[in-house]
Amino acid sequence: MPYNWGPHYLVPSEVMKTYSGTVQLREELQEELLYKELNELALSGPILRIVNPWYYRKKGTETWLKIGESEDRQQNFPVRWTTTGLKNGQYEILGLMHVFVRQNGGETAIARQNVVEVTVKN
Repeated sequence: MPYNWGPHYLVPSEVMKTYSGTVQLREELQEELLYKELNELALSGPILRIVNPWYYRKKGTETWLKIGESEDRQQNFPVRWTTTGLKNGQYEILGLMHVFVRQNGGETAIARQNVVEVTVKN
């Protein structure tokens, strides 16, 4: 059974779905569920690092453009996104969280994604 440990997008406020200028993107994860899924996948080694790259694309397009990435777990993997050069309209933001685990003397990773729709209005 897969566990939905994250990523979970943190919106600055429940009503903020329209972005203008520079915004800070953040995501969280639920450690208890992450460890349950690692256990179910027989990945019992220690977590080496967690990385959350961020991407965006204009809604209806196929290609994601990288915004940045963060390993700052304490601050919920923050990345600043500047929308001033974008055309107004609907966009999708992708958070693709990777968890790297020590396994059998090597390193393996699992990943989960979260996509949210936002409006850019500069």
